[in-house]
Amino acid sequence: MSSSVPRTALADGTSIDVVGYGVYKVPPADTARLCSTALEAGYRLLDTAALYGNEGGVGAAARAYLEAGDRSDLSVTSKVWNDDHGYDATLRAFDASMDRLGLDQLDFYLIHWPCASRDLYVETWRALVRLRDEGRVRSIGVSNFQQLHLERLLTETGVAPVLNQVELHPYLQQHELRSFHEEHGIATQAWSPLGRGNVLLDPDIGRIAADLGRTPAQVVLRWHLQHGILTIPKASSPERIASNLDVFGFTLDDAQLGVLDTLDRDQRFGSHPDRVG
Repeated sequence: MSSSVPRTALADGTSIDVVGYGVYKVPPADTARLCSTALEAGYRLLDTAALYGNEGGVGAAARAYLEAGDRSDLSVTSKVWNDDHGYDATLRAFDASMDRLGLDQLDFYLIHWPCASRDLYVETWRALVRLRDEGRVRSIGVSNFQQLHLERLLTETGVAPVLNQVELHPYLQQHELRSFHEEHGIATQAWSPLGRGNVLLDPDIGRIAADLGRTPAQVVLRWHLQHGILTIPKASSPERIASNLDVFGFTLDDAQLGVLDTLDRDQRFGSHPDRVG
């Protein structure tokens, strides 16, 4: 099946799908099957990490897709875990991830958390820059970085991440961080764009979904897209996998966007970066 997912340009000249398929907490035994289902539904961005323990399944689905013909539209993301921070350790971790994925080149490689208390994320970033310069990674970015972490990368290396993947949903809108990203050409990508399901129970979102004949998840994902935020929703059923991608045939009007914009309560459902590592 061909993909109709729009792509957006990144600061390094590459591009990325505005919606991808995330596999956090997807059991390794199910990963290849679910990723193949996602690819059949039209996804072309698969997002995994060393922590998830399912890079092998992502790689199996990606290789099967690539072997079916000229598939230059496929992208895979992985991330270096906290225990592997540091220049040499990151290079070794990357090799291990690539062995598990079974791919020749990775599209996006991210630092999973800054782990500021260990103070190794700048060294780790330098390793990612090397991997990019050697052509082993197409684009490099970070995850869960706050403004002060990004400022250090810029000051000490002169290289900005192409994207920062952070928890972001209507209850946690991250306005200041998004403004910093925009000023420095960093794309914002939301993990847990549905707030681990919590925001789907919001009555205001439910009313908008009913008015539009859409699901609450589709309304929330559409809110992200209309604010220029990339998303990687996770789903485990073929129906929800397909439904989460069916967000390009409608728009929220200004009033509906405004309702979601008022829901910000600085509420996290995942960990705060200061408390990881």
